Amino acid sequence: MRTPLALLATAALAATSLVALGGVAQASGAKKPATTTPTYYVSVGDSYSVGYQPGVGATTGYAGYVTKTTHLTLANFGCAGATTTSIIDTVGCPDVLPHTAGDHLYPTTTQAAAAEAFITAHRGHIGLITASIGGNDVTDCLAQASLLKCAATAVIDIDTNVTTLADGLRSAAGPKVPIIGLTYPDVILGSYVYPSQPVTASRLALAATSVVAFKSIINPVLSKAYASAGASFVDVTAATGAYTPLTKTVTVAPYGTIPRAVARVCTLTWYCAVGNIHATNSGYALIGQSVVARLATLQRK
Repeated sequence: MRTPLALLATAALAATSLVALGGVAQASGAKKPATTTPTYYVSVGDSYSVGYQPGVGATTGYAGYVTKTTHLTLANFGCAGATTTSIIDTVGCPDVLPHTAGDHLYPTTTQAAAAEAFITAHRGHIGLITASIGGNDVTDCLAQASLLKCAATAVIDIDTNVTTLADGLRSAAGPKVPIIGLTYPDVILGSYVYPSQPVTASRLALAATSVVAFKSIINPVLSKAYASAGASFVDVTAATGAYTPLTKTVTVAPYGTIPRAVARVCTLTWYCAVGNIHATNSGYALIGQSVVARLATLQRK
Protein backbone atom coordinates (compact mmCIF):
# COMPACT_ATOMS: atom_id res chain seq x y z
CA MET A 1 0.00 0.00 0.00
CA ARG A 2 1.36 3.44 -0.92
CA THR A 3 1.87 5.88 1.93
CA PRO A 4 0.00 9.23 2.03
CA LEU A 5 3.33 10.95 1.42
CA ALA A 6 3.93 8.87 -1.70
CA LEU A 7 0.43 9.57 -2.96
CA LEU A 8 0.93 13.27 -2.40
CA ALA A 9 4.21 13.24 -4.31
CA THR A 10 2.60 11.35 -7.20
CA ALA A 11 -0.27 13.85 -7.38
CA ALA A 12 2.14 16.78 -7.33
CA LEU A 13 4.18 15.23 -10.16
CA ALA A 14 1.04 14.63 -12.21
CA ALA A 15 -0.12 18.19 -11.67
CA THR A 16 3.27 19.52 -12.71
CA SER A 17 3.18 17.38 -15.86
CA LEU A 18 -0.30 18.60 -16.77
CA VAL A 19 0.74 22.21 -16.36
CA ALA A 20 3.78 21.59 -18.53
CA LEU A 21 1.72 19.84 -21.19
CA GLY A 22 -0.87 22.56 -21.04
CA GLY A 23 1.86 25.14 -21.53
CA VAL A 24 3.14 23.28 -24.57
CA ALA A 25 -0.37 22.95 -25.96
CA GLN A 26 -1.05 26.61 -25.34
CA ALA A 27 2.20 27.63 -26.97
CA SER A 28 1.48 25.41 -29.97
CA GLY A 29 -2.03 26.79 -30.27
CA ALA A 30 -0.72 30.34 -30.15
CA LYS A 31 1.31 29.81 -33.31
CA LYS A 32 -0.53 31.00 -36.39
CA PRO A 33 0.41 30.16 -39.93
CA ALA A 34 2.28 32.97 -41.64
CA THR A 35 0.02 35.01 -43.89
CA THR A 36 1.10 35.40 -47.50
CA THR A 37 0.24 38.58 -49.37
CA PRO A 38 -1.11 37.63 -52.81
CA THR A 39 0.50 38.83 -55.99
CA TYR A 40 -2.09 40.67 -58.04
CA TYR A 41 -3.01 40.88 -61.69
CA VAL A 42 -4.70 44.23 -62.33
CA SER A 43 -7.01 44.50 -65.35
CA VAL A 44 -8.33 47.84 -66.61
CA GLY A 45 -10.35 48.80 -69.65
CA ASP A 46 -13.72 48.29 -71.32
CA SER A 47 -16.06 45.32 -71.79
CA TYR A 48 -13.27 43.23 -73.31
CA SER A 49 -11.42 43.46 -70.00
CA VAL A 50 -14.40 41.94 -68.16
CA GLY A 51 -15.12 39.33 -70.82
CA TYR A 52 -18.58 40.44 -71.96
CA GLN A 53 -20.54 38.11 -74.25
CA PRO A 54 -24.03 38.72 -75.70
CA GLY A 55 -26.83 37.02 -73.82
CA VAL A 56 -24.46 36.16 -70.96
CA GLY A 57 -22.99 39.38 -69.63
CA ALA A 58 -19.64 39.32 -67.88
CA THR A 59 -17.61 36.11 -68.22
CA THR A 60 -14.11 35.34 -67.04
CA GLY A 61 -12.84 36.46 -70.47
CA TYR A 62 -9.14 36.69 -71.21
CA ALA A 63 -8.45 37.95 -67.67
CA GLY A 64 -9.78 34.67 -66.31
CA TYR A 65 -7.48 32.71 -68.61
CA VAL A 66 -4.49 34.78 -67.54
CA THR A 67 -5.39 34.43 -63.86
CA LYS A 68 -5.75 30.65 -64.08
CA THR A 69 -2.50 30.24 -65.98
CA THR A 70 -0.33 32.58 -63.92
CA HIS A 71 -1.97 31.86 -60.52
CA LEU A 72 -2.11 35.60 -59.84
CA THR A 73 -5.02 37.14 -57.90
CA LEU A 74 -7.26 39.14 -60.21
CA ALA A 75 -8.26 42.72 -59.42
CA ASN A 76 -10.52 43.80 -62.28
CA PHE A 77 -11.45 47.47 -62.67
CA GLY A 78 -12.92 47.10 -66.18
CA CYS A 79 -16.11 48.92 -67.13
CA ALA A 80 -18.38 48.12 -70.07
CA GLY A 81 -18.60 51.01 -72.52
CA ALA A 82 -15.42 52.71 -71.28
CA THR A 83 -13.53 54.94 -73.69
CA THR A 84 -10.02 56.35 -73.43
CA THR A 85 -11.62 59.55 -72.14
CA SER A 86 -14.05 58.04 -69.61
CA ILE A 87 -11.44 55.75 -68.06
CA ILE A 88 -9.61 58.90 -66.96
CA ASP A 89 -12.45 61.39 -66.42
CA THR A 90 -15.68 59.54 -65.49
CA VAL A 91 -16.39 58.87 -61.80
CA GLY A 92 -17.72 55.37 -61.20
CA CYS A 93 -18.81 52.86 -63.82
CA PRO A 94 -22.18 53.64 -65.44
CA ASP A 95 -22.54 50.07 -66.71
CA VAL A 96 -21.33 47.67 -64.04
CA LEU A 97 -21.58 44.09 -65.30
CA PRO A 98 -22.72 41.67 -62.59
CA HIS A 99 -20.53 38.67 -61.81
CA THR A 100 -17.35 40.29 -63.11
CA ALA A 101 -14.51 38.10 -61.88
CA GLY A 102 -12.33 39.89 -59.34
CA ASP A 103 -14.34 43.09 -59.69
CA HIS A 104 -13.44 46.26 -57.83
CA LEU A 105 -16.01 49.07 -57.75
CA TYR A 106 -15.11 52.76 -57.51
CA PRO A 107 -18.26 54.87 -57.03
CA THR A 108 -16.38 57.99 -55.92
CA THR A 109 -13.44 58.05 -58.28
CA THR A 110 -12.42 57.23 -61.86
CA GLN A 111 -11.34 53.83 -63.13
CA ALA A 112 -7.77 54.98 -63.74
CA ALA A 113 -7.48 56.61 -60.32
CA ALA A 114 -8.98 53.57 -58.57
CA ALA A 115 -6.61 51.18 -60.31
CA GLU A 116 -3.61 53.40 -59.61
CA ALA A 117 -4.56 53.70 -55.92
CA PHE A 118 -4.86 49.90 -55.65
CA ILE A 119 -1.51 49.39 -57.36
CA THR A 120 0.17 51.96 -55.11
CA ALA A 121 -1.32 50.37 -51.99
CA HIS A 122 -0.03 46.94 -53.08
CA ARG A 123 3.26 48.05 -54.57
CA GLY A 124 5.69 45.17 -54.55
CA HIS A 125 2.82 42.70 -54.91
CA ILE A 126 1.70 43.49 -58.48
CA GLY A 127 2.67 40.81 -60.98
CA LEU A 128 0.92 42.09 -64.11
CA ILE A 129 -1.22 44.94 -65.42
CA THR A 130 -3.23 44.75 -68.66
CA ALA A 131 -5.31 47.38 -70.43
CA SER A 132 -7.96 46.96 -73.13
CA ILE A 133 -9.17 50.41 -74.11
CA GLY A 134 -9.79 52.37 -77.30
CA GLY A 135 -12.31 50.19 -79.11
CA ASN A 136 -15.30 52.31 -78.10
CA ASP A 137 -13.51 55.41 -79.35
CA VAL A 138 -13.80 54.15 -82.93
CA THR A 139 -17.10 52.24 -82.83
CA ASP A 140 -19.03 55.16 -84.33
CA CYS A 141 -16.68 55.19 -87.33
CA LEU A 142 -18.66 52.28 -88.79
CA ALA A 143 -21.50 54.68 -89.55
CA GLN A 144 -19.29 57.35 -91.10
CA ALA A 145 -18.78 57.90 -94.82
CA SER A 146 -15.03 57.42 -94.48
CA LEU A 147 -13.87 54.84 -91.96
CA LEU A 148 -10.22 55.79 -92.41
CA LYS A 149 -10.81 59.52 -91.97
CA CYS A 150 -12.90 58.90 -88.85
CA ALA A 151 -10.27 56.57 -87.37
CA ALA A 152 -7.51 59.08 -88.08
CA THR A 153 -9.45 61.71 -86.12
CA ALA A 154 -10.30 59.36 -83.26
CA VAL A 155 -6.70 58.30 -82.63
CA ILE A 156 -5.75 61.86 -81.71
CA ASP A 157 -7.62 61.50 -78.42
CA ILE A 158 -6.62 57.83 -78.12
CA ASP A 159 -2.94 58.80 -78.31
CA THR A 160 -3.26 61.50 -75.63
CA ASN A 161 -5.46 59.51 -73.26
CA VAL A 162 -3.70 56.15 -73.46
CA THR A 163 -0.36 57.87 -72.94
CA THR A 164 -1.78 59.48 -69.81
CA LEU A 165 -3.25 56.15 -68.63
CA ALA A 166 -0.04 54.22 -69.24
CA ASP A 167 2.08 56.87 -67.50
CA GLY A 168 -0.21 56.78 -64.46
CA LEU A 169 -0.11 52.99 -64.23
CA ARG A 170 3.67 52.98 -64.57
CA SER A 171 4.11 55.65 -61.92
CA ALA A 172 1.95 53.66 -59.51
CA ALA A 173 3.54 50.29 -60.24
CA GLY A 174 7.20 51.19 -60.51
CA PRO A 175 9.63 50.45 -63.35
CA LYS A 176 9.72 46.66 -63.26
CA VAL A 177 6.05 45.58 -63.23
CA PRO A 178 4.95 44.19 -66.62
CA ILE A 179 2.25 46.35 -68.24
CA ILE A 180 0.64 44.97 -71.39
CA GLY A 181 -1.66 47.01 -73.59
CA LEU A 182 -4.02 45.25 -75.95
CA THR A 183 -5.89 46.01 -79.13
CA TYR A 184 -8.87 44.09 -80.58
CA PRO A 185 -9.92 41.58 -83.22
CA ASP A 186 -10.95 43.32 -86.43
CA VAL A 187 -14.61 42.43 -86.05
CA ILE A 188 -15.50 44.63 -89.03
CA LEU A 189 -14.17 41.84 -91.22
CA GLY A 190 -17.36 40.06 -90.25
CA SER A 191 -19.33 42.56 -92.34
CA TYR A 192 -18.24 40.40 -95.27
CA VAL A 193 -20.97 37.92 -94.25
CA TYR A 194 -23.13 39.84 -91.75
CA PRO A 195 -26.00 40.62 -91.78
CA SER A 196 -26.78 38.65 -94.93
CA GLN A 197 -25.45 37.14 -98.11
CA PRO A 198 -24.63 37.39 -100.98
CA VAL A 199 -21.70 39.69 -100.29
CA THR A 200 -22.07 43.20 -101.72
CA ALA A 201 -19.26 45.32 -103.08
CA SER A 202 -19.75 47.90 -100.34
CA ARG A 203 -19.45 45.36 -97.53
CA LEU A 204 -16.38 43.83 -99.15
CA ALA A 205 -14.83 47.29 -99.35
CA LEU A 206 -15.66 47.97 -95.69
CA ALA A 207 -14.02 44.72 -94.62
CA ALA A 208 -10.87 45.52 -96.58
CA THR A 209 -10.74 49.10 -95.29
CA SER A 210 -11.09 47.99 -91.67
CA VAL A 211 -7.84 46.03 -91.93
CA VAL A 212 -6.04 49.17 -93.07
CA ALA A 213 -7.60 51.16 -90.22
CA PHE A 214 -6.32 48.73 -87.59
CA LYS A 215 -2.94 47.95 -89.13
CA SER A 216 -1.94 51.45 -90.20
CA ILE A 217 -3.83 53.85 -87.91
CA ILE A 218 -5.26 52.45 -84.66
CA ASN A 219 -2.71 49.85 -83.59
CA PRO A 220 0.44 51.91 -84.27
CA VAL A 221 -0.97 54.72 -82.12
CA LEU A 222 -1.85 52.32 -79.28
CA SER A 223 1.58 50.70 -79.47
CA LYS A 224 3.32 54.08 -79.32
CA ALA A 225 1.20 55.29 -76.40
CA TYR A 226 1.95 52.21 -74.28
CA ALA A 227 5.62 52.28 -75.22
CA SER A 228 5.87 55.83 -73.83
CA ALA A 229 5.54 54.33 -70.34
CA GLY A 230 7.72 51.31 -71.01
CA ALA A 231 4.69 49.09 -71.48
CA SER A 232 4.43 46.24 -73.96
CA PHE A 233 1.78 45.91 -76.66
CA VAL A 234 -0.01 42.82 -77.97
CA ASP A 235 -1.46 43.16 -81.46
CA VAL A 236 -4.63 41.11 -81.01
CA THR A 237 -5.66 42.04 -84.56
CA ALA A 238 -2.65 40.20 -85.90
CA ALA A 239 -3.05 37.31 -83.44
CA THR A 240 -6.58 36.70 -84.69
CA GLY A 241 -5.39 36.48 -88.30
CA ALA A 242 -6.86 39.74 -89.61
CA TYR A 243 -3.82 40.60 -91.72
CA THR A 244 -4.14 37.45 -93.84
CA PRO A 245 -4.81 38.63 -97.42
CA LEU A 246 -8.49 38.46 -98.31
CA THR A 247 -7.53 36.55 -101.44
CA LYS A 248 -6.75 33.51 -99.30
CA THR A 249 -10.02 31.66 -98.87
CA VAL A 250 -11.53 28.72 -97.04
CA THR A 251 -14.89 26.97 -97.30
CA VAL A 252 -16.90 26.94 -94.08
CA ALA A 253 -20.56 26.41 -93.22
CA PRO A 254 -22.88 28.21 -93.38
CA TYR A 255 -21.04 30.88 -95.39
CA GLY A 256 -19.47 28.91 -98.19
CA THR A 257 -16.14 30.10 -99.59
CA ILE A 258 -14.95 33.21 -97.74
CA PRO A 259 -11.60 34.84 -96.90
CA ARG A 260 -9.66 32.97 -94.23
CA ALA A 261 -9.40 36.16 -92.16
CA VAL A 262 -13.19 36.48 -92.18
CA ALA A 263 -13.68 32.85 -91.18
CA ARG A 264 -11.28 33.36 -88.32
CA VAL A 265 -13.11 36.40 -86.96
CA CYS A 266 -16.39 34.49 -87.28
CA THR A 267 -14.98 31.84 -84.95
CA LEU A 268 -13.32 34.19 -82.48
CA THR A 269 -16.07 36.82 -82.15
CA TRP A 270 -19.87 37.08 -82.21
CA TYR A 271 -19.95 39.51 -85.12
CA CYS A 272 -20.76 37.13 -87.97
CA ALA A 273 -23.52 35.40 -86.01
CA VAL A 274 -25.32 38.29 -84.31
CA GLY A 275 -23.44 41.46 -85.22
CA ASN A 276 -21.85 41.76 -81.78
CA ILE A 277 -18.27 42.99 -81.47
CA HIS A 278 -17.26 40.85 -78.47
CA ALA A 279 -15.14 37.74 -78.42
CA THR A 280 -16.35 34.17 -78.02
CA ASN A 281 -14.82 31.82 -75.46
CA SER A 282 -12.28 30.83 -78.10
CA GLY A 283 -11.51 34.46 -78.83
CA TYR A 284 -10.93 35.40 -75.20
CA ALA A 285 -8.79 32.30 -74.73
CA LEU A 286 -6.61 33.32 -77.68
CA ILE A 287 -6.19 36.82 -76.25
CA GLY A 288 -5.31 35.30 -72.88
CA GLN A 289 -2.73 33.04 -74.50
CA SER A 290 -1.19 36.06 -76.21
CA VAL A 291 -0.94 37.91 -72.90
CA VAL A 292 0.63 34.94 -71.12
CA ALA A 293 3.14 34.44 -73.93
CA ARG A 294 4.14 38.10 -73.84
CA LEU A 295 4.43 38.04 -70.05
CA ALA A 296 6.75 35.04 -70.28
CA THR A 297 8.91 36.95 -72.76
CA LEU A 298 9.07 40.00 -70.50
CA GLN A 299 9.98 37.89 -67.47
CA ARG A 300 12.96 36.38 -69.32
CA LYS A 301 14.48 39.78 -69.95
